[in-house]
Amino acid sequence: MRRAIDRLDAADGGRLSLDQIAAEMHLSPAHFQRVFTRFAGVSPKRYQQYLALGHARRLLTDRFTTLDTAAAVGLSGSSRLHDLFVTWEAMSPGDYARRGTGRTIHWGRFDSPFGGMLVMTTERGICGLAFTDETGEEAAFADLAARWPGATFIADPGAVAPVAARVLGPRGTAFRQPDGEEASDAGTGTQRQDAPLRLHVAGAPFQIKVWEALMRIPSGRVTTYGEIARAIGSPRAVRAVGTAVGRNPVSWLIPCHRALRKSGGLGGYHWGLPVKRVLLAQESAETGL
Repeated sequence: MRRAIDRLDAADGGRLSLDQIAAEMHLSPAHFQRVFTRFAGVSPKRYQQYLALGHARRLLTDRFTTLDTAAAVGLSGSSRLHDLFVTWEAMSPGDYARRGTGRTIHWGRFDSPFGGMLVMTTERGICGLAFTDETGEEAAFADLAARWPGATFIADPGAVAPVAARVLGPRGTAFRQPDGEEASDAGTGTQRQDAPLRLHVAGAPFQIKVWEALMRIPSGRVTTYGEIARAIGSPRAVRAVGTAVGRNPVSWLIPCHRALRKSGGLGGYHWGLPVKRVLLAQESAETGL
């Protein structure tokens, strides 16, 4: 399978059909499909799409047109490129190329029971939430800001404070499931105080599925990466689930801290294992579990 992956990584790998790559590996198409999917967690076709998407991202970042980008990654036209981005990124190639350009993000630093906390908001909702004691505030800010490289960031704790207070208050865990990039235009500033907190996050459909599964885990309970993979209908994609958990842009609200290793070990946590321990301990104490 390592040889197959190297072949798919080659310049012409994205144009190979299942029959062609299977023949080069001296396997039947059906057997190659099963073995590759078991090894990589995704089908050969999905892996090719992922590679094409990565190449397209780089070209769009370098200001190639969508038509030139489509041709460079072996797609028949810009409409196919659009479909690829909508499938994987929940946004169009144009949205990705803009990378948040024209969007204003307000942010502030606040104290929380779990240490320093950064909160970022757009007019559509909370787009970033990080704990800073383990990673450092500068690194945490850079991590969140990198998801919106074209945006304008304004330090405005006063504007963000009402949202941060709701995150930390009794209604802080009452929120919607994550919206895609084209979510409602209603701004956080006009929300009723009893309305669910609104999230503004963008991710591939697989990531969104994982984040939605995390949000179904009750406070005080935990699960494993394997159980999440089964819950979203991809039982072999445990590693991909772990990656999606780690890409969660709004810690705590999308409770990635409730995901553990199969052995019961804490596993990783983007904002530091000490924070994960405190989050789990606090929820366990609150629920009496």
